[in-house]
Amino acid sequence: MTAELHDDPFAFRAALPAGARLFGLDLGTKTIGIAVSDAGFRIASPLETIPRVKFTKDVEKLLALAARQGVGGLVVGLPVNMDGSEGPRAQSTRAFVRLLRPLTDLPMVFWDERLSTAAVTRTLLEADASRKRRGEVVDKMAASFILQGFLDRLHVAERSDDPRSRLY
Repeated sequence: MTAELHDDPFAFRAALPAGARLFGLDLGTKTIGIAVSDAGFRIASPLETIPRVKFTKDVEKLLALAARQGVGGLVVGLPVNMDGSEGPRAQSTRAFVRLLRPLTDLPMVFWDERLSTAAVTRTLLEADASRKRRGEVVDKMAASFILQGFLDRLHVAERSDDPRSRLY
């Protein structure tokens, strides 16, 4: 059992089982923010934040939650720098996925997460959320922002008659 890691969102979409949902992941140093899609791949919703403890325990919790939610694939936020280069956080995310792949058969794809946390924090500030409340929800909301961006990309291609969209 080794998960397939896709470079192309359309190849990833084609590898998903019918009726499955997706998880969006925001891998932080202290938490893992998780969002889930609907089975039609239209809407991402914040689900949960897992406090990081140890890789093995974190993955056990993540995969158990994925099984309960009927998840068929993982969209992992890749924290690239504004200039498109990858720094230590991106390397850490790639290492997490490299260690996760042999433990599951869920297909995975990276998705650029630039500015996701900043956008979510700005939204929470505009909603006048307290600092405590922002801390409780920012990671799972950032995961939702990442996943929704991925879903929107798939559906923009579908609406534009992009030939790759015929995969679904």
